[in-house]
Amino acid sequence: MIFSRDPFGHFNVAKKILVSLVGWFTYPGLRIFNRMQISGTEHLKDLPETGVLFVSNHQTYFADVISMLHVFCATRWGFRNSIGFPVYLLWPRHRTYFVAARETMKDGFLPRLFEYVGSVSISRTWREAGKNINRQVNPHDITNIGSALSDGWVITFPQGTTKAFAPGRRGTTHVIRKFKPIVIPVVIDGFRRTFDKKGLRFKKTGNTLKISFKAPLLLDFDSDPDEILQKVMEAIEQSEAFYPTSMRQEAPKA
Repeated sequence: MIFSRDPFGHFNVAKKILVSLVGWFTYPGLRIFNRMQISGTEHLKDLPETGVLFVSNHQTYFADVISMLHVFCATRWGFRNSIGFPVYLLWPRHRTYFVAARETMKDGFLPRLFEYVGSVSISRTWREAGKNINRQVNPHDITNIGSALSDGWVITFPQGTTKAFAPGRRGTTHVIRKFKPIVIPVVIDGFRRTFDKKGLRFKKTGNTLKISFKAPLLLDFDSDPDEILQKVMEAIEQSEAFYPTSMRQEAPKA
């Protein structure tokens, strides 16, 4: 229906239009001024329309998500490991959500626009307004992620920060254990070199932006949360085994 809404009250037709506009605006930066190297889209081909959780490392606030939106839309149109010419933006996939810090999504016009496109905004449990904090996971935030999963696909960044090799946060395991989604690991690279922290401005062009989708994780949803988190961190290549040699002696503690 033309006036249908998503679980958060946003008009789906408006989301389609916004995804298309964001896509056309950002396509040159991904495909012309830089190079997209995509692998593993065969793992997306037969996924259900709902109940899929993508877990990824994180390098910028928005460029990571925007790039995945391009790939999801392109794959839906039959592209394989490529975003090619963006005909897929004529009728894009719009039931894709991403988990983001609430304070980030309130910082300016563009973040608010992206929030309408598909942000599931949550309160950080460890940091707010530039200060370290310590609070419990908000059950309402977990419920909202579940609502997004019931409507489509959800992208989340278990580290909750763009800092490389930061420890994973247990909020991700709460979601996995509670809603039992199909969990697809994603590994990205090159975004930090190319974009500013927000992922909206270039620092340098001519780079290769890499996105690799892996096979769904085989998880025991009733196992220890730390065990699930460890498997996720290994899959997105952010566990201790992947630390550069220079970091091994000062590895971050979860």
